[in-house]
Amino acid sequence: MKFYDFSAKKINQQEISMSNYKGKVVLVVNTASKCGLTPQFKELEELYQGYKESGFEIIGFPCNQFAKQDSGSNEEIQEFCQINYGVTFTMFGKIDVNGKNAHPLYKYLKENSKSILGKEIKWNFTKFLIDQDGNIVKRYAPTVSPLKIKADIDMIIK
Repeated sequence: MKFYDFSAKKINQQEISMSNYKGKVVLVVNTASKCGLTPQFKELEELYQGYKESGFEIIGFPCNQFAKQDSGSNEEIQEFCQINYGVTFTMFGKIDVNGKNAHPLYKYLKENSKSILGKEIKWNFTKFLIDQDGNIVKRYAPTVSPLKIKADIDMIIK
């Protein structure tokens, strides 16, 4: 299996295949609306605006598994992201990233990336950088600022 073999439901429940992102650099992020790291939405949007014309996408996956910091409905989460951070990148519906109900995409990302903290997602805003061929380039800890990922994006954007 590769990144492109998975699909997920956007926040509006429309099923989207990851194959739609072929040829693009993608940053996959598990998000939360009520977390100390929530202000990363601002930097994520800034990153997206700076690179989207170069074939860069950010896809956010709300998750309520860490201290119940995203307990709202998909509609409430979308409204929060747009009103408070002007998010225009694609947000998917709320999922689990760990445990028996973890979304298959996240099972794949965890199994096929390296982290000094182990395979499980430890907190909100863990990030995975995917290249144009669907390969996982790097996994980033939740505390890594999205803007610090620019150098890695620059190295793989064609």
